[in-house]
Amino acid sequence: MNIDNTEGKIKMDEQSLPELHIGKLTARLPIIQGGMGVGVSLSGLASAVANTGGIGVIATAGIGMLEPDFNRHFREANARALKREIQLARTKSSGIIGVNIMIALSDHESLLLTALDAGADMVFMGAGLPLKIPQIITPERLREGSTRIVPIVSSGRAANLICRSWLKQNCLPDAFVVEGPMAGGHLGFKKVQLTDPAFALEHLVTDVITAVQPFEQQAGRAIPVIAAGGIFTGADIFKFLQLGARGVQMATRFVGTHECDADIRFKKAYLNTREQDIIIIDSPVGLPGRAIRNTFLQDVSAGEKKPFKCPWKCLRTCDFREAPYCIGMALTNAKQGFLEDGFVFAGANAWRVNEIVSVKELMDNLVLEYKTASLAEEVLV
Repeated sequence: MNIDNTEGKIKMDEQSLPELHIGKLTARLPIIQGGMGVGVSLSGLASAVANTGGIGVIATAGIGMLEPDFNRHFREANARALKREIQLARTKSSGIIGVNIMIALSDHESLLLTALDAGADMVFMGAGLPLKIPQIITPERLREGSTRIVPIVSSGRAANLICRSWLKQNCLPDAFVVEGPMAGGHLGFKKVQLTDPAFALEHLVTDVITAVQPFEQQAGRAIPVIAAGGIFTGADIFKFLQLGARGVQMATRFVGTHECDADIRFKKAYLNTREQDIIIIDSPVGLPGRAIRNTFLQDVSAGEKKPFKCPWKCLRTCDFREAPYCIGMALTNAKQGFLEDGFVFAGANAWRVNEIVSVKELMDNLVLEYKTASLAEEVLV
């Protein structure tokens, strides 16, 4: 900060967000757009984010559900759709394109290999601990390949387990995303932990940073920790970078963009929601989830079953014989705008989304908010 006494004004030097370095990849902005299934973040949103200097992410959950042969060949349909979306993103952007893969998906290994073969820059792996990745991908390819592998965790203990497991094959993850309890969709916490201050993202981030430090020293390289879950403003980004995170992952706020791949009716569900409309549900896959209350969820809560057939069992933890509805179909319907036959996953701050803007406008606003927070901190100091 400079103080110009001739004008009696405080002027701010260009306070830019720091770059995010993961392996040999460098993002001009340390902002990762979180993967949102089913079909909410595909090549359209991911390429737009990559074009602004962030990291755009294609979600793989249910990515092939709109393929004509999905009911008969779901693995092939998912792989085909993923390859196509990565290629489409490449035609729209020369920036960093990532893929989000849930370990809970029954075809996660196939999706991982497809992402690598299609040339994804990064793969984010959550909804389970990716302990066996070095057995799916050769350690040599992990170390020397162009795709960076980033596990998503919710504790330092999980990060430690992954690092120790990978070290047996003489390799380590390239970074970690630590996702807190304010995230949208399926959550890696028990219900009682969602409002427990001990599980606030601030604590989780420092916990994971501490857990990763010995492995950084052993490897002689950085293993960046990225904060996720409830981050909404540039001031939030400033806060978590001050805590030691190297970047942030944001999903909810990107729903309110023109480039988001969901139907406009899906986006308007965010615009029309109130804070009290955001609820925690019991997902049929055995995890709590955060969603926007609607008639579909009210019917299910009242005990109504939504008939369906399950020819593929896309999620390993889903007991489809007992499930009151197919979550894959419900989320696909919502993505297409048919909210009477599905529902919308959302983060805790979804009620704060009040307009639809371009990805560039959003990223510019986040940078400005970050600069404002940085300046305020300097003035206080």
